[in-house]
Amino acid sequence: MSVCETIESSLNTVLEPSHLEVLNESFMHNTEPGAESHIRIIAVSIKFNELSLVKRHQLIYKEVNKHLEGPVHAITLHTFTPSEWEEKNREANPSPDCLGGGSEVSK
Repeated sequence: MSVCETIESSLNTVLEPSHLEVLNESFMHNTEPGAESHIRIIAVSIKFNELSLVKRHQLIYKEVNKHLEGPVHAITLHTFTPSEWEEKNREANPSPDCLGGGSEVSK
C-alpha cells in the first residue's frame, strides 16, 4: 500500500469525511521518480465544525506524523467543514510552484 493510500485509509477512519483527497505532488518538486515526499490533503468533515484551523491541522498531523519521519517531506492541508466547502464551490486553492530543490537559485 502506498503512503497516500495509508494516509487516506487512516483519515477516512478518523474524520469520516464527506470529501477526502490525498494527493502525491512530489512530481512538482525535485524528487526521485515514484517518490511520495510531498503530500496534499483536502479534507471535508463535520468533525471540523467546532474546531479552529489549528485544531483541524493537529487532528490530521496526529494521524500522519509517523510518515513525516519517513518518506513524507512536506504536507499541505486544506480542511473544511461541509458548509465552508460549499462556499468555496468545492475547490481548494492549487498548490504553488516549487521554489526550491532545483539547481542554482538566482539571486
